[in-house]
Amino acid sequence: MRLPVILMLMVMPVLAYAQDWEDRRLFNPSASGTVLRILSSTDTAVFAPIIEAFVAETPETGVEYLVTSTAEIDRLFRADPGAYDVVVSSAMDLQLKLANDGYALRLNDVAHPGWAQWRQSLFAFTAEPAAIVINRAAFAGRDIPKTRQDLIRQMRDHPEIFRNKIGTYDIRKSGLGYLFATQDARASETYWRLMEVMGGLGAQLYCCSGDMIDDLASGRLVMAYNVLGSYAAARLVPGGALETILPSDFPITMMRTAFVSKDTGASGAATGFVQHLLSGEGGDGGAEAPLPPLDSASQGSTIVLEPALMTFLDTLKRRRFLTEWENAIIQK
Repeated sequence: MRLPVILMLMVMPVLAYAQDWEDRRLFNPSASGTVLRILSSTDTAVFAPIIEAFVAETPETGVEYLVTSTAEIDRLFRADPGAYDVVVSSAMDLQLKLANDGYALRLNDVAHPGWAQWRQSLFAFTAEPAAIVINRAAFAGRDIPKTRQDLIRQMRDHPEIFRNKIGTYDIRKSGLGYLFATQDARASETYWRLMEVMGGLGAQLYCCSGDMIDDLASGRLVMAYNVLGSYAAARLVPGGALETILPSDFPITMMRTAFVSKDTGASGAATGFVQHLLSGEGGDGGAEAPLPPLDSASQGSTIVLEPALMTFLDTLKRRRFLTEWENAIIQK
């Protein structure tokens, strides 16, 4: 059994010193039983309703929720898989590689569609598109771009509007950004032309969707590319400054996934949490969980959980892809 909550509170300062988390929160601190450690890339504000619903159903269980980047999740978990019970990430390729490498516990009693799971060990529970997000004021009097070609045309015709005010992922640091980039490149050569134009206009590079959205709202950016659509949607208000565009040429949708660590010391509670996610309470799109439901996935645009997804994780292929990306986006 996991450490009781009181002992967990005593060791938390040591854990915090060892790792600089983006966020770290303890839910249900009065729990008398297991404390689940959930390693996640999802912002606490987005995921908290899901955890709160879970601990309300299982009041004997506490949850320590640890937030870091998708790439850091992969590094931390591989270094110490027994330190975490459940892993939640938007980087489908890294998650699939962890499951394929034997780090995930097989859950034979969990019923889930075949297209949304991998070998009963990795489970998708949301479907979230990659989006272009704009600050409306910058496009006043001009057509809103609907495709990547439209966006390229506008940037070339009005460079003064976009210069140093475009945001996108730094795919060297962001696992999700790398996933979106490789899927874009597989879909069309337009991606590389887009990166070259953005690079020529001094694109700003980010670790996270939330930071890009903050800078869009403040006016520091006028456009952000491949932002996580669910995060953007959470910030939209009628008549507000931001607008989300789902490109009509080749939309890309990822599925957020979760698995139970094979080395967990709390398999029962961890499995229960994954079942909670898959029950619909983890992504019903309502007030409880502001994440798009899995059944909103369009099969034509959704990234599939299959071995081909790991192609660009090969060391040589990754190195070549990053070199080409750097040549396009970082122009000096």
